[in-house]
Amino acid sequence: MSAATLDAIIRGETPKGSVLAVGQLAGIMAAKRTGDLIPLCHPLALSSVRVSLEADEALPGIRSRAEVRVEGRTGVEMEARTAVSASLLTLYAMCKALDGGMEMVGIRLLRKEGGRRGTWTVDFQEDR
Repeated sequence: MSAATLDAIIRGETPKGSVLAVGQLAGIMAAKRTGDLIPLCHPLALSSVRVSLEADEALPGIRSRAEVRVEGRTGVEMEARTAVSASLLTLYAMCKALDGGMEMVGIRLLRKEGGRRGTWTVDFQEDR
């Protein structure tokens, strides 16, 4: 995204209101509806969904992170990825009049605990 668009988001001066709050809510709602959105994903009773959106002036852009938990023996990586994607799509929808060239890049799983494979963590560089 352009530096001007990021600045408008940070200042809360976008035409459609509080972009970060709406994006966070969209991510939480999407995680809860993943089974309805993605074929062959079954609905899960999630015990916790947290979505954080942080401005990163070095990009410039917004970093979205989701943490999803469930009591049970299944993974929730699809719910986390859906949350991040929906939060960023919401930011795009709310700011496209300011900057139609925004991109969503680098959506990836960072860590997964539980399930048959146990704990899985990816090595990543923050500058990607």
